[in-house]
Amino acid sequence: MVRNIAVIGGNSHPAFVDSLCTRLGVPPSRRVLNKFSSGETRCEIEDSVRGKDVYIVQSFGIATDSDTAPRISGPNDYFVELCIMISACKTGSAQRVTAVLPLFPYSRQPDLPYAKAGAPLSVSAAKGGGEKADYTFESVPATPGANIPRTEGLEEGVDVVDVMMTRASLGGGSGKGGGEEAVVMPSATISAGGGTGSQQGDKAQYTTHDYKSPAFMMAMQSRTGYKQWMAQAGSLVADLLTCAGADRILTCDLHESTYQGFFDIPVDNLYARPLLKQYIQHHIENYKDAVIVSPDAGGAKRATAIADSLGLAFALIHKERRPTRITDRQKATMMLVGTVANRVCILVDDLADTANTITRAAKLLKREGATAVHALLTHGVLSGDAISRINASALDRVIVTNTVAQDRDRRVACPKLEVLDVSGMFAEAIRRVHHGESISVLFQYD
Repeated sequence: MVRNIAVIGGNSHPAFVDSLCTRLGVPPSRRVLNKFSSGETRCEIEDSVRGKDVYIVQSFGIATDSDTAPRISGPNDYFVELCIMISACKTGSAQRVTAVLPLFPYSRQPDLPYAKAGAPLSVSAAKGGGEKADYTFESVPATPGANIPRTEGLEEGVDVVDVMMTRASLGGGSGKGGGEEAVVMPSATISAGGGTGSQQGDKAQYTTHDYKSPAFMMAMQSRTGYKQWMAQAGSLVADLLTCAGADRILTCDLHESTYQGFFDIPVDNLYARPLLKQYIQHHIENYKDAVIVSPDAGGAKRATAIADSLGLAFALIHKERRPTRITDRQKATMMLVGTVANRVCILVDDLADTANTITRAAKLLKREGATAVHALLTHGVLSGDAISRINASALDRVIVTNTVAQDRDRRVACPKLEVLDVSGMFAEAIRRVHHGESISVLFQYD
């Protein structure tokens, strides 16, 4: 039993808080955390935290709606709850307040200009009128969810931009398409065959200023790492937690380890790698012959760490987005680097949100001759129609940790889903932080 410690849980993941407190041998502190009729959050700490080492546990996943957490609309509400609880504990004279965030908020933002690349599943175009989505293995959906336009320029099932760009070649500023000539002018209206706008003889004049889609406008810009007009929320979240009164952050598998540099307070980034390695060794038959696969170049370092420690082969899936024409701007090809034929493949990634990346990767691996494909993920957010995609995909198993709540209904809906418990790792880290012991020792011999 750890003394002089208080563990307070938010509304996001009560089961994780209970498991954590059981391992630490302390009861969760009593608190009132709900909403007023106006929607504002009410927080009251009922147990004394004066002079104690306080740990506030709050994860960030999909929205919940229960008796204990009514009217929660998502991670933004969870974040406000967290800040208010931190401030309440500091006001209550807590000696130190540590924010325990199994899944850190806003550490990963979607890539809007490339959101149209899709995944290997989709809703049938023939379905409509509120019918259930009909997913197939070979189809390509809109992201992040089905039954929504891929861009704001998609109207009545037809992408005006794609139609226009297909008819007009922009090489050198003019070209022929669909039997009509298209000319890029400084400002004009869209007009090409069946397009809309003014027509002057055989000439179709248009400009990118006529398009309603911000995503298309951004796609026209240079494809550098920095994206104009997009908020970078990382430093803002760090400043808000620090200003609320957090003295320390404890999290797991940050999407970017450099995120720690946004903070002026200590940040302990735990790794789920030891748990994932144990699963491979004990639950995958003939794992010595398996191949560890990174679904993209960004996760190569994470995947190679597991492959090297287990002495397994490694493969990489490379996404190529280098269009030769403006009409190909949305097309992304996937190239496999390595050999996976007649072998079991283990996809390793830190997070699955819409499940686009892992389902497309699994489809490619099966086409290259893989006998089975398992996905090992730290954070299973699985928002939107991710469960339906996984069920209809080439994945045989999807293993996630409980950093994000995986309720019973979700497990029933997705028989491929398995959940690993990381509360023991967090409990040991909290114990070591409380007693001033080293945390890095936990991962030296994983």
